[in-house]
Amino acid sequence: MLPPHDLQQLIGQRRHQRADELGEGFCRFRELIGKLGSGERTSTGLTQAEASEAIKSILAGQASPAQAGAFLIAHRLRRPRPEEMAGMLEAYHQMGPTLPAVECGVVSFGVPFDGRCREAPLLPLTALVLVSAGVGVVLLGGAPMPVKYGATNAELLAALDLPIAQLDWPAMARHFQCHGLALLHQPHHFPAAEQLVPIREQIGKRPPIATLELLWSCYRSTALQVSGFVHAPTEELAGATWKLLGQNEGLTVKGLEGGVDLPTSRVAVAGHWRTPSAEPERLLLQARDYGLRAPESELGTLALWREQALAALRCEGPMAKGLIWNAGFYLWRQGNSPTLDAGLAKAEGLLRNGRCEALRQAMAGTSP
Repeated sequence: MLPPHDLQQLIGQRRHQRADELGEGFCRFRELIGKLGSGERTSTGLTQAEASEAIKSILAGQASPAQAGAFLIAHRLRRPRPEEMAGMLEAYHQMGPTLPAVECGVVSFGVPFDGRCREAPLLPLTALVLVSAGVGVVLLGGAPMPVKYGATNAELLAALDLPIAQLDWPAMARHFQCHGLALLHQPHHFPAAEQLVPIREQIGKRPPIATLELLWSCYRSTALQVSGFVHAPTEELAGATWKLLGQNEGLTVKGLEGGVDLPTSRVAVAGHWRTPSAEPERLLLQARDYGLRAPESELGTLALWREQALAALRCEGPMAKGLIWNAGFYLWRQGNSPTLDAGLAKAEGLLRNGRCEALRQAMAGTSP
């Protein structure tokens, strides 16, 4: 039998040998997982720098799939703190693609990448109205993704004869500068992040990356970041994260299915965050007060959605009131219109005079 001190020496040698075999990066990431998953009493969480380091390691493929999965599920269970989310966003800002700055005001929309399943989406149509008013719009998304596998921004734009997700990133940047509309399509434009989709599928729950996607934008110049949310803690996390990052303003919207589409059948809830204010400007609005109350349209087939969407661009059909409500609201909050009433009037005017449909047709003529 080995003396106790010899046994400890042997154990230490084994550990060092195994660490050398696994590699420095592997062992370092294991330390970061330990800070998240060590239990309620011993878990310390990550600093902003450590969270950024962890996400960079995952995106660069330096962490194994098992480690990446462990990190994501551990973070989901204990929920990321603002400094951790800020670090994760820094990693995406540094490793993801970036759009060039444009002279007009810009709105960047953060919605769940796993799409929509129930109500007919309005965001692609809202984007067309905003662009028609001279506001640049940035959309983000991916291919059908767990956990919902819902209709995506790319599919909806393609249904409008705007398959811009097929553009490579330099062409997308030119499209944004020329037309004022861009779509970051993760499979084509950010493959390092796309490699996490199989892991997310195996986890079967939305990881903290899904929250990051609501707050992240590929447009790094001044813009109004709009982020959908469902639960109050997500909204609070957004505000605290933006403050840490020094972001001038952000708009949180309790939209349909966690997205940014304001409902027309019930109260619309939003918060406009401006640094250095600790609390947002709280917005509680009713479409009925502006003559725009309507039931939300159900999402059926893409063919039916296209039919209703094209009608809405003519200010007709079941989605028209919802489109005016949403486009007018965002024209107001972006600063393009001085009041909500003015924004609603402008949105309706752009639809009725054919500007939005003409823009769609013009962009369709230059799409792939």
